[in-house]
Order: sequence, then C-alpha cells, then structure tokens
Amino acid sequence: MRVAGIDCGTNSIRLLVCDIDGGRLTDVVRRMEIVRLGEGVDKTGRLSQAALDRTRKALTDYAAQLRELGAERVRMVATSASRDAANAAEFTAMVTSILGVAPEVITGDEEAALSFGGAVRGLPPEIEAPFLVADIGGGSTEFVLGDKAVTAARSMDIGCVRMTERHLHDDPPTAAQVAAATADIAAAVDTGLSTVDPGRTARTLVGLAGSVTTVTALALGLGEYEPERIHHARVSYDDVARVTGELLAQTSAQRLAHGVMHPGRADVIGAGALILRVLMERSGAGEVIASEHDILDGIAWSVADQP
Repeated sequence: MRVAGIDCGTNSIRLLVCDIDGGRLTDVVRRMEIVRLGEGVDKTGRLSQAALDRTRKALTDYAAQLRELGAERVRMVATSASRDAANAAEFTAMVTSILGVAPEVITGDEEAALSFGGAVRGLPPEIEAPFLVADIGGGSTEFVLGDKAVTAARSMDIGCVRMTERHLHDDPPTAAQVAAATADIAAAVDTGLSTVDPGRTARTLVGLAGSVTTVTALALGLGEYEPERIHHARVSYDDVARVTGELLAQTSAQRLAHGVMHPGRADVIGAGALILRVLMERSGAGEVIASEHDILDGIAWSVADQP
C-alpha cells in the first residue's frame, strides 16, 4: 500500500510518501519545507497571512507530487501552532481545498503517541527500554515514555521557534537572554519529566526532529547532512553541550556556514540545541540516540493500520 503522511508543525511542513508491506516501511520520497507557520503565534495568538501563504505554496507542491506518485491514502496532522491559533478554521479550509482532506489538529498526547510509534519501530534490539522519546518541535516539545507502547506522555510549550521569539532576541543572543531561556526551558522540562517519568526509569533517551538531528550532524563533524549516518547515532552529553555553546555564540550567518544547516533553521537552532542540552541535564541522560524516524513515520503507520 502506498500511503502519505504530512506533518505541519510550527516551523516546518514535511511530507513522507512510502510503501508499506506488512511490517516494512519503504520511503518513496521524504521532503521538508520551512514555512514558519507558527511565526508570531506565541505573541499574537493568530496565524499570520504571510505564514499561511508560505504554507499554501508548499502544500500545493506536495499535492501535485501526491497525485504524481499515486498515494492511496493521505493523512495530514497539524500540531502546536494550529492548536494555539484563533484563526485555525482559516488554515483548515485552506488545507482541505488543496489536499482534499482536512488536517487533523491533534492534541499534544496524540502527537506524542505518533512520535513514539515512529521512533521506536525499527530501533536496534540491543537498545534498552523503557525509552524516553523527546520530540523537539518549533512550538512544543513532547515527552513520551514507553516500551512497545506509550505508558505516559506530556506536551510542553517549549520549542525552538517559541523560545527564540520569547527570549533570544539578539544575534547572537546575550548571556542574559540565554539564561532566561534556560530557566524557562528547565521549568517546563521538570514539569514534563515529573509527569511522564517521575522515578527516572527510562534507560534510553531518543531525540527526534530537526534540532536533534542537526546537533547530531554537528557533533559528528559532518560536512553535509547525511541522514544514514545521523539515524541512530549516539551523542554524548558533553558533545551536545559543546555544540550548543558554539551555536549560541554564533550569528545566524555563521550558523549558515555549516554544511549541515538548513537555511530555515539557522535562526532557531540555538534554542533547539538548548532544549536538548537542558533535557539531558535534568533527566540525567549521558547520551541521546538521534532518530530520523519520527511523527511522520508514525502518521504513515497509522494510515496503513486503518481498516
């Protein structure tokens, strides 16, 4: 069965078209466009017209590719920015007119379950459970604990875009701005961890999404983005802390000079790396396993599992 999943978050909109045969998922195409749908939502409570226009352009391109590739089923999930916006109905109408299916504006718990399913399926058998899966997005971060299934989940309103807009106003940010962001993130991480893993039972931290994979690529010293080397790479806390410090000391232009950096991520990667560093500190994790498989894969599996 050829299925498609679309994940529309605060910073990016991503497409996965894949063939699913029994217990195997094979990529046909995997794409990402930075549309910054959630730009300003934390402050205004609304999706801006410019953000909607950028998202419309990307979706129109995706819809053409879905028709060309013959996807039999399509599911689009919209996450943090769409939950927070007062004009979410305008967004829903736009998506429906382009794709022919309405976006599902899911709860944080539903987002967490999809992310967990996408990340955990395919983990090497030697990796120890329980897993703490952290999906660091643009507007929110999902904390999910489980083994083969989710046992607890919590979504917190800390993400790379939200924290950048809220705290990191200079380029590069000042020490005072970084300290304020760190305190905000630490409070949210403590709340999330106290909900999902108060006894600190997790044996493995699995990190998802672009902030984690970009930090991993930098920690590995890659000259260009290589998903096959990033997927399931283990990165120590010391390396995460080093990369985070370097990114927060650089301007956006300097970050763009890294061959692994997506142009749309350069201005917010400092905050994303900081979230990962603080999470590792507060959870006591000595390393993180990066996963290229995330909520997109979870969406695809959910479509295939439908009767």
